Amino acid sequence: MLGRHLGSMKQENPNINDESSFKGLIDPYINAILTKKAKNIVALNVREFCSYTDGIIMCTGTSTRQVIAIGEQIEYYLKQKGTRPLSIEGLKDGRWVLMDYGEVIIHVFYEEIRDFYDLEGLWIDVPRIDF
Repeated sequence: MLGRHLGSMKQENPNINDESSFKGLIDPYINAILTKKAKNIVALNVREFCSYTDGIIMCTGTSTRQVIAIGEQIEYYLKQKGTRPLSIEGLKDGRWVLMDYGEVIIHVFYEEIRDFYDLEGLWIDVPRIDF
């Protein structure tokens, strides 16, 4: 368990604060998400506000099937690029998939679940990019 915890600790990346560096960081994750036509994609640069990750990406699927498909495609696409998740939760249910890639955390929501939990509201003060 301790190895898992230490392995998920965020690496210091001093250049992530500028927008172009942040876009470079999230680009492969966004490309993976776009392949399954996710909606309402937003990337939050939480580097200055959070100790465990640099970016949080949220997107929405219009059905539980689409949420599952988006999650599976993200995992497949990034695996092809040599990037593996530290953890994935909720993929079988299709209502809220949480994918921890260390430097980036991805939330894939079913529409009603995203509206109910309103995670963007928790991060209202952080720089964001809408896609």
